[in-house]
Amino acid sequence: MDRNSVILLTGAAGFIGSYLLGYLNQEGYEQIIIVDDFSREDKKPNYGSKKFLRQVERDQLFNWLKPGGTKIDFVFHLGARTDTTEFDYRIHEKLNLEYSKKIWQYCTEKNIPLVYASSAATYGAGELGYKDDHGIVVQLKPLNPYGVSKNEFDKWALSAAAGGQQLAPPSWQGLKFFNVYGPNEYHKARMASVIFHSSNQIRSTGKVKLFKSHRPGYRDGQQLRDFIYVKDVAKVCVWLMQHKVASGLYNLGTGRARSFEDLAKATFAGMGVEPVIEYIDMPEDIRDKYQYFTEADMQKLKATGYTEPFTSLEEGVGDYVKNFLKDRHYY
Repeated sequence: MDRNSVILLTGAAGFIGSYLLGYLNQEGYEQIIIVDDFSREDKKPNYGSKKFLRQVERDQLFNWLKPGGTKIDFVFHLGARTDTTEFDYRIHEKLNLEYSKKIWQYCTEKNIPLVYASSAATYGAGELGYKDDHGIVVQLKPLNPYGVSKNEFDKWALSAAAGGQQLAPPSWQGLKFFNVYGPNEYHKARMASVIFHSSNQIRSTGKVKLFKSHRPGYRDGQQLRDFIYVKDVAKVCVWLMQHKVASGLYNLGTGRARSFEDLAKATFAGMGVEPVIEYIDMPEDIRDKYQYFTEADMQKLKATGYTEPFTSLEEGVGDYVKNFLKDRHYY
């Protein structure tokens, strides 16, 4: 994909999408059509200073594409309703399933390669493990409507692809993002990363509040997640655009689970403050929907030839805290 290629990027005003937009600019790509709901003022700093070809409102995209004036060479579909505490499935169904089907169908019709955002939320409580094996997708039991919508699209995509080339883009990868953190998430409120909330708590109170464990076998603060720095996510996305890789679902985490206590301590270290951690009850509305352990099996992505090391938790959190959160900088 040369630097004059036209790239369509949905979710460009959001956290991961706006970071990817900046990373694409850094790599010399500026012919980018950005798509999102651009009505939110608090998202403007995410994309306002970046270079792109055109800005298209999310609900106008398919009308805009119909005349066929601009030839699209590649699509990154990162736009989604990502609020895991939104329990109205109809909202997730509309934005995460039906909209994604239309993106897929457009890429199929126009013969455009596609990378889209799936989620580790599809794995539910991890009863079947965290391996990006197509054979287990229909058996997965996500814990919330967001995860259900993401898994429903994965199932639909696999079914369409199994129907032959005329029913799928020429190349497609669905990336199961694990716990992504990093700059440009200031607008996410409750759904921002624990690092973002921790740094705010440390500034205001000198301590961090973490959820108690409500499950035997896990001590307070020892709930484990695969935390991945957004920079690594952007690197993988661009690498997939630049290389020929087998179509399918791919995990995108570090392959190493770390505790929320580790995360909090790394945040304190980044701020140069001695750790003080207080444990509080988990809200009841998410208690039975909470993942206590996630860890990406990364063998499939590595088998494609991707060899870049992933940023360690301490290095990633340190960079985020010192170079972005401290003075509320954007990437």
